[in-house]
Amino acid sequence: MTTRRERTSHESRELILTAASELFAEKGYKRTTFVDVAERSGISRGSIPWHFDSKEGLLLAVFERAVALIRTGLAEAPQETGDGPDRLTRSADALFSLPATRLFVTLLAEALEPDSPIRDRYVELHDTLRDHCRRGLERMPLPDGTSAEALAVAVIGAGIGVHQQWLLAPDRVDPRAALAALRALLAGTGPAAGR
Repeated sequence: MTTRRERTSHESRELILTAASELFAEKGYKRTTFVDVAERSGISRGSIPWHFDSKEGLLLAVFERAVALIRTGLAEAPQETGDGPDRLTRSADALFSLPATRLFVTLLAEALEPDSPIRDRYVELHDTLRDHCRRGLERMPLPDGTSAEALAVAVIGAGIGVHQQWLLAPDRVDPRAALAALRALLAGTGPAAGR
């Protein structure tokens, strides 16, 4: 049985994680301060290092929480049987509509730095996404000479790229329309489509 203090500590931690996730997605990791997180969460600035040790510890906790959301989204994506692009694109829609997507796209620049604490975790996340996508593609007829692995890299790259463009210019990029276009392209990937 949890004590009142444990519940309060858990609630404070969740408020801090939510605030930091929002701020990292809006401003990026480097431009977000503990003061920003404290103001957004309503939790005292001193509580943040108590829960997470450091700003890097907070970043890792935010990232792990977002990865859990992504994995849950992939697991809950429609798993109906049958082949074809609809099955794959429903999974892509579920993935790219998650609130965590904006956070991951924003933090990508941080992950690209060689000494980034989240670099290896991004590599693992991309491996997971590509594997999920590849498994869906393996159920589809693909053009001759096209591997499911290579196409999975392209699909994940396209989804990330669409979201990067949208974050940079939300008034010029419609991510739903772009993902619908990607869906249409996938629908035409079968051998007969190229003939």
